[in-house]
Amino acid sequence: MVLLAKWAIVLFGVYIICAGFLMLFAPEKARMILRKAGSTNLINYGEITLRLIPGIAMIVYAEHSRHPNVLTTFGWFIVGTCLILYMIPKQWHHRYSLKSADMLKPLYFQLLSPLAFLFGAAVAYSVF
Repeated sequence: MVLLAKWAIVLFGVYIICAGFLMLFAPEKARMILRKAGSTNLINYGEITLRLIPGIAMIVYAEHSRHPNVLTTFGWFIVGTCLILYMIPKQWHHRYSLKSADMLKPLYFQLLSPLAFLFGAAVAYSVF
């Protein structure tokens, strides 16, 4: 179980890095994806469930990591936000994603992409 949690965290870090590349090189595509969050039951609950997996993995693996308190806190934060998103109407989630996509112009995605690279690398590194 611990080994599975470790690799779920690594894959989550790689996913965040890939999202950073999308933000940098195809910001309109990243914006379009953000606009779809919560739009259908499949997208809404699929997205939340896929987000929940690394959150649980962080909690499971925390005691084996370099920074157990950070990983535990971040894992519980992810799990908590996922549980909230499961409970609120998907329309609220979708409205929030539309509003966010309207605020975040393509240039902003590009400017934020280095943070995604750093965050993804930090997440993946936390298990080694």
